[in-house]
This record gives sequence, C-alpha cells and structure tokens, in this order.
Amino acid sequence: MIAVGIVVGFYILSLEVKRKALDDNKITDLAIYTVLIGILGARINYIIAFNPSYYIANPLEIIMLQKGGLSIQGGLIAGILFALWYVKKKAIPLGKTADAFAPAVIIGQAIGRVGCDVFGVAMSKPWFWGVQVEGQLLHPAQIYEAVLNYILFFVLWQKRKSIKYNGELFIYYLVGFSINRFLVEFARSNPIIFGPITIAHVYSLVLIAGAFILGLWFKSRGDSDRELLSNEINITTFEKKSFLIILTATIISIIFYYFIHSI
Repeated sequence: MIAVGIVVGFYILSLEVKRKALDDNKITDLAIYTVLIGILGARINYIIAFNPSYYIANPLEIIMLQKGGLSIQGGLIAGILFALWYVKKKAIPLGKTADAFAPAVIIGQAIGRVGCDVFGVAMSKPWFWGVQVEGQLLHPAQIYEAVLNYILFFVLWQKRKSIKYNGELFIYYLVGFSINRFLVEFARSNPIIFGPITIAHVYSLVLIAGAFILGLWFKSRGDSDRELLSNEINITTFEKKSFLIILTATIISIIFYYFIHSI
C-alpha cells in the first residue's frame, strides 16, 4: 500500500508540476530522493522514539522493516529537512515546489496508511466498525487516519488554485495532517508522555509550531503565484471528477482494509 501511495502521489505531483510550470526533471529527482530519505528517517525515528530498548537488545532487527515499523512523522521531518537543503543546492523555487508536493504527499499517506498493521486501542463498546485482533475488538485507527487524510487531500486540491502566496498550501498540509494525527492518536497506543498525551501528540504539536514559523517566513517573502492560477494546463479527468474519484478511493480503501483483516 505504501508503494501504491507513492505511485499515486507521483501522478498527482506530475499534474501540479505541469500546472505550475516547474522543472519536471529536477522535481522528479527531488521526489525520489525525498521518498528514500523519508523512509530512512521514518525508520530511525521509530527506533529511537518508540522502542529504543528493544532495538538495543536486537540490533540486527534495525534493518528489518517487518520488525516494528515506520514513523510517518519522523519521515516527514527528515523529508522536509532534506528538501530544504536540496532545493537550495539545485536552485529550485521552494514555495511553489512545496505547494506542488502538498496534495501528492497527503494522498500517498492516505493510501499507505491502509496497509499499516498498528491497530488502535480496545473499544469500550462493541461498535460495529471495530476490528477483531487476537480476541480483542480494537479501533481501526488506520482507517480513521486514512479517511481524514483523504478529506484533507480533497480540501488541499480545491484550495490549491486560491493560495495567496507560495508555500501556503504546504502550510495547510502540515497543520491539517498534524491535527489528523493528533486526533487519531487518542485511539492508538504509543509511548505516553503524560496523561493521555503520547509522543506522537508531541510531534504533532511540534509540526504545527514549525508550520506556523515556516508560514510566516513564506509570507514575508512576498512570493505570489497568482499569475499562474488562471493558466490551466490540460484539464484532466481527475480535475473534473476529483470529488467522485476521492470518494470512490475512500470507499475502496475501507472495503479493502476490512477484507484484508477478515481473512
């Protein structure tokens, strides 16, 4: 599902690259490198923040992705830091590029989350949408987050033509995803910081704070993209029927999720 999410994300990115008249070769290279760095960062962050003692005792399992998992927030932070360095090195416009990536990244996350095998906590009541795992009825936290991410994708897709400055859409993405993860985390079980607040809650708050600072910096540059907003290039079927396509993708994801966990 991560692979499917990456492929779909690349397609969405290609649409935005054309619309924004960005350098296709440079952006493709950036996307490939960022995905690889993101996966590496996601694994490192999972090991350090979520289960360090286990991997200290079992160091050979560090490279075994099936032994544990990936932290999407760690991957996001690593990917952003790498991209900031790379766009400066290659003289790529930062704000426009970040906005092109925003809808591509969130659709990839929505699809990829369906394949996650980290379930939520046990349900207090036997709600019909719960998932049976080892005799317990658990919250389908993966689907909660996937659906919220699909919704965020649709919001970003509609908003992308009315941004006031370059980088604004990426800020909406960072804040929106962080809120999604913050909410879903109440139905998941992760290392507790205090009370009901987990380490993933803290990461979400850090990303929101970082988005606020980054947004002020983007806005201060006065870099507007308004001249391109009316210059639509090759209106695709996806453009015309985005709501129907996303609704269908959401429904298929839910059906696929419950099918997989019923066999």
